[in-house]
Amino acid sequence: MGFHEIRFPANLSFGSVGGPERRTEIVTLANGFEERNSLWAHSRRRYDAGVSLRSLDDVESLIAFYEARRGQLYGFRWKDWSDYKSCLPSKQPTAMDQSIGLGDGTRRTFQLTKTYVSGGQSYSRPVVKPVLGTVLVAISGDPKVETIEFFVDVTTGVVSFPTPPDEGVRITAGFEFDVPVRFDTDAVQTSVSSFKAGDMPSVPVVEVRV
Repeated sequence: MGFHEIRFPANLSFGSVGGPERRTEIVTLANGFEERNSLWAHSRRRYDAGVSLRSLDDVESLIAFYEARRGQLYGFRWKDWSDYKSCLPSKQPTAMDQSIGLGDGTRRTFQLTKTYVSGGQSYSRPVVKPVLGTVLVAISGDPKVETIEFFVDVTTGVVSFPTPPDEGVRITAGFEFDVPVRFDTDAVQTSVSSFKAGDMPSVPVVEVRV
């Protein structure tokens, strides 16, 4: 799959609408009870980039970005302003934000994840597009130094260690991250007159699996 490691202009994604979606199969039985089955292990996010455009210059920037991605052909990074940190949006990431694994004395690589918890239930979301320079890692609460004590691949979200962490130690991380997406349309239609009147173009964006 073609993917460009470039972020959609963050000032244009600010104010966009969107969020996660799930695919659930629901069958209503003869007795009125339901059987529900989740078809996706992970949610998929959708956004509309059009509603955040504020000027004709914004429209031109969006068209340039769209053309450079060849429409739906190439994926890109998207900053979801409602969910882009390993911690609460009002906080700053720390190396103890998220648990990403336990050492076993052999394993050297760990996938960045963000866990969502509510009512005793939880969901772990793989984070595959961390932002360069924001990843913090600790082993058993001891912060480590990037490029010396750990390495991170910002194209996959995989953290690796030169030597395997000891058995039973907890590996934690904090980070900012983007969502891998693509445009979900083969046409972007704009009108200068209608835009000035407040009629924003619809530019759907959808998360992709990478």
